[in-house]
Amino acid sequence: MHTIKFSQMLAALLFLGLLGSCATFKSEIKGSYPGTAGKNLGAEQVRILFNFSHYRQTTGWDAIPKLDKGYQRPDSFDDIFTDALSEFSNLRSYDTFFDDAADVNKPERRALKDSLTQRNDYMIRMKFMRKSSFTQFFLGGLASTVSITLLPVPYTFSYSVTTDVYDSKGHLIANYNRAASLSKWVQTVLLFVYPFHTETRKKEELYVGFLHDIFKQIESEKILAQTRQ
Repeated sequence: MHTIKFSQMLAALLFLGLLGSCATFKSEIKGSYPGTAGKNLGAEQVRILFNFSHYRQTTGWDAIPKLDKGYQRPDSFDDIFTDALSEFSNLRSYDTFFDDAADVNKPERRALKDSLTQRNDYMIRMKFMRKSSFTQFFLGGLASTVSITLLPVPYTFSYSVTTDVYDSKGHLIANYNRAASLSKWVQTVLLFVYPFHTETRKKEELYVGFLHDIFKQIESEKILAQTRQ
């Protein structure tokens, strides 16, 4: 009886150790706004349509980027977006629209997007991309298996966002690009580092940085304070 309990306890500890034997690190954001933050205090209040699309691609596996479904997007994206709206000082109201691959077969969804575009003063279109390498993941998984996670193995995810701002006539008036990466290292000894470098937290920090920095630049450059025709 004691032998069975000890074996079960040992197996449970090993399992938990393997689950926690990774740590994720975030790179600096490339393309960050270098200027001084400014506010459009007193500017005319505007209505904005935020059009989001989240793509993913595993190079060596996917021939083209694929649109994420709702459950594949970051769980906390709505909270992150709401927090980043504080960068705008003349936002009267806003609508949001998330692109979905199935929209190609749903004319009512396309019509809704058109109507939202027409009733707002500006549209901010943000295209998020998450890329990884099938070869890296395959070889990394093989190395982890052979070494029983004793050797440190990195898995890299590249993130980027392209932002286009359009006026009420559909003219492109501003464009912004940001990029960063997350590196997840897998190794048994990283069990003690994991609580301070979880993948979920680092991914949230990356999206927080993207949205706040881009919205800050739009605000500072007075893009939404231009005279509307």
